[in-house]
Amino acid sequence: MNSYPIREMQPGDHGALLALFSSTPGVTLREADNKEATERYLERNPGLNFVVEQNNVIVGCVMCGHDGRRGYLQHLIVSEGFRQQGLGEALFQKCLTALANLGIDKTHIFVFKNNDLANAFWQSKGWSLREDVNHYSYTASGRENA
Repeated sequence: MNSYPIREMQPGDHGALLALFSSTPGVTLREADNKEATERYLERNPGLNFVVEQNNVIVGCVMCGHDGRRGYLQHLIVSEGFRQQGLGEALFQKCLTALANLGIDKTHIFVFKNNDLANAFWQSKGWSLREDVNHYSYTASGRENA
């Protein structure tokens, strides 16, 4: 595994993160990925969100939060040219360690069913595909892309 610096995600990373999200097949951007919402998320979940850089360019990221009982990962992304080097696993393991330090043992991630690459990644890392629950969403604004 190559070693690249992993640091805590900062609000100022938002533009670079959007570029990474937009260039990654299988990732859908929503209104909830805007700068203000991302800043709120980082403020609410300090020490849980990380980026990996090479030459001061973000080449990977993971967002992580919790509800006090369970952890939740979003947007674990590694740029195509940096995959298969252990960066994705290093990022999510950093989150799991930080969650464990908060007493949170179980973590979930939601992956689109048609994102074959991400689904294969999580299954290869020993994560269990849940087929016993349904995931429902409600958007108070009524906006489809919220």
